[in-house]
Amino acid sequence: MQHSPSIRRRFALGAIASAAVLGTGLLASTAALAQAFPTKPVTIIVPFAAGGTTDILARIIGQALTTELGQSVIVDNRAGAGGNIGGSLAAKAPADGYTLFMGTVGTHAINASLYKKMPFDPVKDFAPLSRVANVPNLLVANPAQPFKNVPELIAYAKANPGKLNFGSSGSGSSIHLSGELFKSLAKVDMVHVPYKGSAPAVTDLLGNQIGIMFDNMP
Repeated sequence: MQHSPSIRRRFALGAIASAAVLGTGLLASTAALAQAFPTKPVTIIVPFAAGGTTDILARIIGQALTTELGQSVIVDNRAGAGGNIGGSLAAKAPADGYTLFMGTVGTHAINASLYKKMPFDPVKDFAPLSRVANVPNLLVANPAQPFKNVPELIAYAKANPGKLNFGSSGSGSSIHLSGELFKSLAKVDMVHVPYKGSAPAVTDLLGNQIGIMFDNMP
């Protein structure tokens, strides 16, 4: 049995408020796919560090796919450059359906507007497969900070320009842009500290190395 032509293309799983994506090659009947695909483990590339929202979603999907497909699904974390490192790796992988990419609003919508040169084309290099989740962002702060609510935060930031740091999962992520939007609307000066994922940023938030985050809710 031959694969549908689109099964040989690269696939992207959409996460975190990304556009809906669909890979028609994987919409064939389960029985037909069981005969021809997959015959080896499938890899999901996550472009952020382990423990963050994108990683959590990928592992949930991976467990379900392992049961459904009868093959191991491996989650491969390739963090850095706001998701561009993982995106580049996924784009260069063989177009055989065995490499999935956990895309986000950052990797497939925002980064093209922020980076002068992208290492991949978010439209041409990927065949859409499915939206996974819409994830809201939540403003959180270390309790040791000298404010307990948003008005107090704004007052503190205005009285101490450039003193308050906010972390993110990387430049261009929704977490980063939420912070920049807050700065613009509240007319305050805060310092952005990018990480290779939200999990290491949360670690520093808990340690009071950064004051606040606009983190994904999970």
